[in-house]
Amino acid sequence: MAWNEPGGGKDNDPWGGKNQGPPDLDEALKKLQEKLASIFGGGKKSNGGDGGDFKISASTLAIIAVLAVAVWGLFGFYQVDQQERAVVLRLGVFHETVMPGLRWNPPLVDEVNKVNVTKVRGVTSRGQMLTEDENIVDISLSVQYTVVDPANFLLKVKDPELSLEQALESALRHVVGSSKMDQVITDGREQIAVDTQQRLQRYLYTYQSGILVAKVNIEDAQAPSQVQDAFDDVTRAKEDRERLKNEAEAYANGIIPEARGAAQRQLEEAQAYKEQVVARSDGEAQRFTKLLLEYRKSPLVTRERLYIDTLEMLYSNATKVMVDIDGGNNMMYLPLDKLMDRSVISRSGSQEDPDIRALTDKVVEQLRRDTQTTRREGR
Repeated sequence: MAWNEPGGGKDNDPWGGKNQGPPDLDEALKKLQEKLASIFGGGKKSNGGDGGDFKISASTLAIIAVLAVAVWGLFGFYQVDQQERAVVLRLGVFHETVMPGLRWNPPLVDEVNKVNVTKVRGVTSRGQMLTEDENIVDISLSVQYTVVDPANFLLKVKDPELSLEQALESALRHVVGSSKMDQVITDGREQIAVDTQQRLQRYLYTYQSGILVAKVNIEDAQAPSQVQDAFDDVTRAKEDRERLKNEAEAYANGIIPEARGAAQRQLEEAQAYKEQVVARSDGEAQRFTKLLLEYRKSPLVTRERLYIDTLEMLYSNATKVMVDIDGGNNMMYLPLDKLMDRSVISRSGSQEDPDIRALTDKVVEQLRRDTQTTRREGR
């Protein structure tokens, strides 16, 4: 049977009362004092009865106060890691920025917020942008940043990361809107990333966000999917143009030095030929001068010697001979070069033709006799 049911009686009342209502507050406080007095051993009973008041001594209160202060002080110690900075708010107002180490601040008075200032954080963004030439491009990029001013990062901006995303989109739209589509989707990505980073950093400085942008990377930039095939063809054509241009430059770099070398060689050969001709002319002039002196001494002998030398030079280079036959009006033509070729063929193949050999001997004998006759007449 429950204590509050009818007929439950006094023994079933957990509060020890005669009624079914809540316990008396004074009685509860009196029991609490009795328990504290039994714990600390202080206080005395009044009137010698069980219902007397108990009082805590002053020394007990002092010990309690000291313990409470000690516990309160212990809760004020905290550790700031090397990669962190702690922002201290005293009664809700910025007080200081704490460097790494073991620190203490009064609890319940100061609020300590730790911020990692070495961690590289990241945020990404993707969207469609309008270019200067009124084309639409899809761009996705990522931003890496660190916190350089923890106080501004926590207090100046309500949501720093949200502010960063909005500032990034604004800076990117401004830069892309000032660029042509070819620059955005081809070789101008790096410059667009640099310009976006500079403009984004100016925005963050204006907001006093305490954020330093480390790097802006354009991960992808392409035309909308509806016209992507056409732009792929344009990109391939540009790549082919660059390839052909590089091949032409490589060919030019190879042929121009070769042509310059050939030209230099011809200049050197011409210079050598010039020096050779001049030297030969000087030698001929000196030889002529010496021959003139000898001719003046003995004209007939010098003239004959010059004649013989000239004939010897001419005959040594001649391959054809005209023979004047005595008693006839015809001259016999002997193609010695053809005869020599036939002689070489006959040596390599069959035996030499006897008629050709006899004719050659006859011609040589006739030339010998004519030479002797000419020399006698000259004398």
